[in-house]
Amino acid sequence: MAAILATIPILLVLITMTVFRKGSALAGLVGWLSGLAVAALFFGLNWRVLWISQGKGLLLTLNVLMILWPALMLYTLVDQVGGIHAIAGALHELIPDKGWLAIIQAWMLTAMIESLAGFGMPIAIVAPMMMALGVPPVIAVATSAIGHTWTVSLGGMAMPFRILSDIVGIPTGELFPISSLLLGLTAILSGLAVMLLLNERKYWWRVLLLGVSVAVVQYVAGSIGLLSICAFLAALSGIILGVVLCPRVKGWKPTRTSSPALSAGLFAYGFLIFLIFIVSVIKPLNVFLSEFAFTLQFPESVSGGGVVMAAGPGYVLRYFTHSGAMLFTSILVSILVFRFIPGVGKPNIFQALKLTLRGALPASLGTLFMIGLSTIMEHTGMTVALARGLSSVVGGMYPIFTPVVGMIGSFATGSNTNSNVLFGLLQKEVAQLIGVSPIILLAAQTTGGALGSMIAPAKLAVGTSTTAMKGREGEVLRITLPIGIALALIIGLVAWLIGK
Repeated sequence: MAAILATIPILLVLITMTVFRKGSALAGLVGWLSGLAVAALFFGLNWRVLWISQGKGLLLTLNVLMILWPALMLYTLVDQVGGIHAIAGALHELIPDKGWLAIIQAWMLTAMIESLAGFGMPIAIVAPMMMALGVPPVIAVATSAIGHTWTVSLGGMAMPFRILSDIVGIPTGELFPISSLLLGLTAILSGLAVMLLLNERKYWWRVLLLGVSVAVVQYVAGSIGLLSICAFLAALSGIILGVVLCPRVKGWKPTRTSSPALSAGLFAYGFLIFLIFIVSVIKPLNVFLSEFAFTLQFPESVSGGGVVMAAGPGYVLRYFTHSGAMLFTSILVSILVFRFIPGVGKPNIFQALKLTLRGALPASLGTLFMIGLSTIMEHTGMTVALARGLSSVVGGMYPIFTPVVGMIGSFATGSNTNSNVLFGLLQKEVAQLIGVSPIILLAAQTTGGALGSMIAPAKLAVGTSTTAMKGREGEVLRITLPIGIALALIIGLVAWLIGK
């Protein structure tokens, strides 16, 4: 009964977005209000739990908005000078086949960006490039959302994966092999899904070859001690191999064209990627910059249902290693450099701010409400009730549904990391109850959490903010939700077979 009640807010969010085709702002509000009601009536929500959970939620929201706003501002500045279309055109020169180029952009370019920055940025940056190729907006956003999922867990210095390892007390070296196997399979499946959505079935063998190749690169890189950048190296190798595999007419030669718009676009995003890469890879610099941080301390909370959340800090905001700080730095540097690129000149900052406000505000509200809902569910035990209800129903078949649990966590919190925090110990506990290796369920958990990125309203809100789909995340979710569930069940079936 508790599990059924706990699904009500999530179901209402899904219905609002997919059936009524509303954006994440309204859907988030519906979910938050219904979550308050269910938590208060059935899960012992009290005032203390409410303000503590929402205080932590505000810190998490700030983390997201510090990416959303500058990401949209940088995109707007680059788009003002024609940089987005110019970059898409330059890629077209290297990969002259539009169908194959669209697959590489949605699958490999988004994956590389995810491994460096994440949280909706792959969609926000790549979807407009795909639209410049003539891909319909809803398909551009949906394929970008699906395509990058295979790098989510091992991207960003492998933070979601490392946190899972820390929480359950199992070394990364023990978790990595099976996790890499399932994430490698996800790379292949996500590529095939992108191919089908783009209606480019003729490239099936190229997709399979490329998918297997990046899976092997990611596994090898992680196995030899490059865990922090194994996803980045895999995605980069995927782009290079994608250029090699591109079908070309006989006698084709790449044309070397340049323009002020291309120079501006490459500089803005190239500088951003360079900055993120340097801060991420140079460990002494990363450690030093990570010392500058802000958080708030929260007291212990106890719900009426007996759920105890220990006293401690909320989300720790590390100013100088945060993607938002690097985005903001890229904005300032780009504004200065654009003036010295002949034919570009001084950007219209006021107009860019106006467009940023118009695009980011609805997404910000959706993020605020969805994260508020997730923290209520966590602090009152609703999230755990959901997972335990599922495990009790399916019993020994639970490994098949483990990735779905991971997806639920990412859907509710917008984060693979948070999904692993919520469900990591639970998965370990269930594994012991049903007699399955915890490593298998934990690998399925983090893979499901990665797949959840394609359906997380908070991420879709960020991703759609730079396209004609802003405020229409529900239309995207109608596409990504069934695909996400199907991929999660396939991954779960493989995990179940491994455990038998």
